[in-house]
Amino acid sequence: MARSVYVTGIDRGDGRQVVELGVMELLTRQVDRVGVFRPLVHDGPDRLFDLLRVRYRLSQDPATVYGMDYQEASALQAEKGTDELVAQLVERFHRVAREYEVVLVLGTDFHATQLPEELAVNARLANEFGASVIPVVGGKGQSAEAVRAETRNAFRAYESLGCDVLAMVANRVAPEDRDVIAERLAARLPVPCYVLPDEPALSAPTVAQITQALGAEVVLGDDSGLARDALDFVFGGALLPNFLNALTPGCLVVTPGDRADLVVGALAAHSAGTPPIAGVLLTLNERPSREILTLAGRLAPGTPVISVSGNSFPTAAELFSLEGKMNAATPRKAETALGLFERHVDTGDLLKRVSVARTGRVTPMMFEHDLLEQARADRRRVVLPEGEEERVLRAADVLVRRDVCELTLLGDGEVIRKKAADLGIDLKDTRLIDPSTSDMRQRFAERYAELRAHKGVSVELAYDVVSDVNYFGTLMVQEGLADGMVSGSVHSTAATIRPAFEIIKTKREASIVSSVFFMCLADRVLVYGDCAVNPDPNAEQLADIAVQSAATAARFGVEPRIAMLSYSTGTSGSGADVDKVREATKLVREAHPELKIEGPIQYDAAVEPSVAATKLPGSEVAGQATVLIFPDLNTGNNTYKAVQRSAGAVAVGPVLQGLRKPVNDLSRGALVSDIVNTVAITAIQSQPTASA
Repeated sequence: MARSVYVTGIDRGDGRQVVELGVMELLTRQVDRVGVFRPLVHDGPDRLFDLLRVRYRLSQDPATVYGMDYQEASALQAEKGTDELVAQLVERFHRVAREYEVVLVLGTDFHATQLPEELAVNARLANEFGASVIPVVGGKGQSAEAVRAETRNAFRAYESLGCDVLAMVANRVAPEDRDVIAERLAARLPVPCYVLPDEPALSAPTVAQITQALGAEVVLGDDSGLARDALDFVFGGALLPNFLNALTPGCLVVTPGDRADLVVGALAAHSAGTPPIAGVLLTLNERPSREILTLAGRLAPGTPVISVSGNSFPTAAELFSLEGKMNAATPRKAETALGLFERHVDTGDLLKRVSVARTGRVTPMMFEHDLLEQARADRRRVVLPEGEEERVLRAADVLVRRDVCELTLLGDGEVIRKKAADLGIDLKDTRLIDPSTSDMRQRFAERYAELRAHKGVSVELAYDVVSDVNYFGTLMVQEGLADGMVSGSVHSTAATIRPAFEIIKTKREASIVSSVFFMCLADRVLVYGDCAVNPDPNAEQLADIAVQSAATAARFGVEPRIAMLSYSTGTSGSGADVDKVREATKLVREAHPELKIEGPIQYDAAVEPSVAATKLPGSEVAGQATVLIFPDLNTGNNTYKAVQRSAGAVAVGPVLQGLRKPVNDLSRGALVSDIVNTVAITAIQSQPTASA
């Protein structure tokens, strides 16, 4: 039977979706198949399940997610009693539990449910499901003492009803009260109590949600702009200078549509990043002239301008009653929520308390989860030279929201701020440096000239060289101002790694710099090397690549079993290419007898147990290889791309190995998720225990 976690509450407005999302993140980090069950549901779309389904690629039939709707449940309870209601819900729960390794149960929402003794119903269901309970208490607008008292009472209520309480969560508390509440509850409760501060961005509606709620018409803007959070509302009525002083970051400007001066002023301020706004809402069914709208569109491309027919006062009343909700269309809210959860919840301890054994398989999602968790455990400083690139900015947004590492973006500060503002990205926790104007440029020029003196590089020449973002970023790493660098989304591999070869250079124990890809297949993660750097390594270099790749695999949780690939297996073939692989295998065995290695071996014999049983029976690597070393770049590069496209594998990399400090290259077709993963890998490589 599946292990189950039941997230519930004591009243509405507790913001428990943050906890439900955070628990789902933890569970999917441990097991491949996680089911979801909501015993009772309202009519209409289930925003949270839609988010979970998209984010975690759930294949569960939505029809199995729900027990019954509240109206049916209320009628059944009134007619046949609570026992019959519970019996039917238990039966429907077990249909899900039989199919999954673990089930996340989403408790009732205490909103117009017409269920008497709703808390007791949740406790009864949790007990009948055999689920452990995480009760959530809402603290918004309450004093510290009220939150503490309510949390203790909620624990006693669920415990007295026989529940296995895993932990308590006090959510949406005043940030200034968080520490004292956590301290006092820790002394009063026998289970952990995690205290999460209120995060305005989570309750802020997006411009798209405002547009839908008000029945507004989109005059200007794109999907990216409509996805921005409206963190504040600023009502335009004053003269332009006073109005501009009232603007706040992320605000929605509400103004009569005939105030063209305020519309243009607000968008001009946004364009300059002082401050970036969410958008403009026009009232009175008035719009500026076509010429003004054309100017507005050029000032701040993508920034939404929406229009309603009502006047400002009733519009304001509607706006202040709106509250943003997480759903599949608000992925940035999900990142914010997960960052909040992971900062304030001891996720390692909570996982132990859940007692969900990790599956033997490593899925792509589990691998990606582990990367972020490892990076977050010891936050490092990563520099991104391509700070003006949209994909890099979007990745930086995710990394900051998830608290993965400290970031520095290189490029023209005004260009970066404008692009970030257009994307609705807050860069307040991100360092921006323009190499061409930085006061570090002269220092770096002198350092580079010193390092390249043997090549005749003068300080004057170096001064020009270090204005290049990749050289500047590499020197930041070399000089200890950053722990690692990631580039390549718009630069070639040569432009990204040449500075590292010149400045950082190889480790003493490495003869060459090489690379690996983490190939995330449906049920496992394989390490491919070298598919990006060395065209035709000799036997000694191939042995070095194998040793480095094994160390990288181990560093990222993949047990190294090395297959030295060739077109023949064992002693079946001969020729220069096979002999090179055979010699490289011999060198690894002599230098590192502790490593499990087989070679030469064909790919099918390396990864398929049935083939291995025929070709190399008794091998401790054949059929179960995890590190696959290709004889040359041509073979490796084509193979990784073929597997990526044909098998739908997620290819993370290339990850460079052998450098004294980590620098990693991106594909110029890298997705935002690829950049996030590569930055996390770079941060992990720079951590003190890293050996790769």
